[in-house]
Amino acid sequence: MSDYDRIAEAIGFISSRLKSQPTLNEIAAHLHLSPFHFQRLFCRWAGVTPKRFLQVLTLERAKQLLSEAKPLLEVSDSLGLSSGSRLYDHFIHLEAVTPGEYKMGGAGLTIEYAVHDTPFGKAFIATTPRGICSFTFLEHAEIDRELTGLHKKWPHALVHENHQQTLVVIKAMFGAEKRLKLPLSLHVSGTNFQISVWKALLQIPPATVTSYSQVAAAIGHANAARAVGTAIGANPVALLIPCHRVIQQSGKLGGYHWGETRKQAIHTWESARYE
Repeated sequence: MSDYDRIAEAIGFISSRLKSQPTLNEIAAHLHLSPFHFQRLFCRWAGVTPKRFLQVLTLERAKQLLSEAKPLLEVSDSLGLSSGSRLYDHFIHLEAVTPGEYKMGGAGLTIEYAVHDTPFGKAFIATTPRGICSFTFLEHAEIDRELTGLHKKWPHALVHENHQQTLVVIKAMFGAEKRLKLPLSLHVSGTNFQISVWKALLQIPPATVTSYSQVAAAIGHANAARAVGTAIGANPVALLIPCHRVIQQSGKLGGYHWGETRKQAIHTWESARYE
């Protein structure tokens, strides 16, 4: 079992026993590890202690975050984005594919891809000269499926592997710096509605959450929470377009395209970095 698999197992164990509040010794014993070794391993991967992780996972914690969230339309002003202290996500430029470019199917475009290890498991990343066009977490041998999807979306593009080029982006995403020294660009395709939803997600500050209905209201479609959920599920760039920050109105984390366990881990990682 890899270290990531051990942490995923630990997160599942903790999540299923929130009411009993398992101790460090109990969780470590479940993984057949010493408490000392498990604590170090968990902190390295999740960015917080197992005890802190328990606190973040409670329903009351999620409800508190949700109640504190400001309407997304007010976020830009409150963050002072013109200052030199831009938050991580607000240093990301999203550029949508034009209808003409979509029709060309990536003709004349070079796409570079690779698979990298991240704190949340292996991830597939693909970039064009204009930005990141795909970032997805992998389970087992899904790279063939990701490449098939890439070729389907960009049928006339030249696609080749480039580990060094994509590693630069991975370091920017998961490095020690909370804020980027240079902006990251996203180069994505979607319907006008999907693009508007993804842009709204970029306005949610790190370590906070919002609801599907709040996102719907922010884009001027207050009654389209279900459609918003569908657009969020189609997000082509995990983490950077932070769909993990959208939770159910009840305060529950809700589903996640790349697994609820991973969503929980990402929330605790952000809490450790930004709170």
